[in-house]
Amino acid sequence: MADREDVCVLIPTLNEAETIGDVIDGFTSRGFDNVLVVDGNSTDGTTDEAREHGARVIQQSGTGKGQAIREAVRHIDAEYVLMLDGDGTYRPEDADVMLEPLLDGRYEHVIGNRFADMEEGAMSRLNQFGNGLFNRVFRWVHGKDFEDILSGYRAFTRESVENFYLDADGFGVETEMAVECVKHDVPTTVVPIRYEARPNGSDTNLHPIRDGGVILLTLYQLAKTSNPLFYFGSVGVLSGLFGVGVAAYVGYEWFVPPRTSHEVLAVVAAFGILFGVQLLMFGVLSDLIVTLHREQMRRLD
Repeated sequence: MADREDVCVLIPTLNEAETIGDVIDGFTSRGFDNVLVVDGNSTDGTTDEAREHGARVIQQSGTGKGQAIREAVRHIDAEYVLMLDGDGTYRPEDADVMLEPLLDGRYEHVIGNRFADMEEGAMSRLNQFGNGLFNRVFRWVHGKDFEDILSGYRAFTRESVENFYLDADGFGVETEMAVECVKHDVPTTVVPIRYEARPNGSDTNLHPIRDGGVILLTLYQLAKTSNPLFYFGSVGVLSGLFGVGVAAYVGYEWFVPPRTSHEVLAVVAAFGILFGVQLLMFGVLSDLIVTLHREQMRRLD
């Protein structure tokens, strides 16, 4: 029970009145008395419901899940944080599985893998496809396989997250946390959890197309500091290929009768190739700087 006293259960919410009470009761009945609900100005009585069930509630000053998490960290004194959504899709029964790697001192960040045991109908096929795509892109760009980077069920040490730079306001925050784990070499593991369908009467705040685009953009933008060779090199390759393509067309038009001169296109082709080469060189240099910085940080640690 002493271990539970060192844990704060963090639940960011927005209009989760239908489920938040059961979620809180699920944790308090298992000895997790430190439950913090960060509410994004719900209009359905979520905060009243949370307080009635014994949670500490704060109103976030901004909007979005990412902003809620950043603000919540300043209100947490516990050594460990167990974070989940308040929609009833994550089970309190999995709390011990999530916390065990932290309490054993082996890891500082734990991600719950929803795909290990997903209830039928818990996630649409579109969302499953999107999640699979994002995980593959993350593995390709950032070089780590966290299996389910968008999982909202996480356990981490408060100290490790205090060093994170989290800038996303919405659902991109899970992606940022995964990237920051790679960037700061935070010992991270993935554990299987049960993911259940949302209860009847509970509406999702996720917009697949809009939020999916935000997540992809976040993955690319964060490569700037974690994998600069990909960040700059991808644009450089595209620019170079464009230049080569235009140059091939100009050459064909010049050598195949009747000869046609395209001076302007030739300049565009040269610019595209030179710009691409410069970006590739810049990416290589940036990658070298990042590698040396990480090595220096390891020595300082």
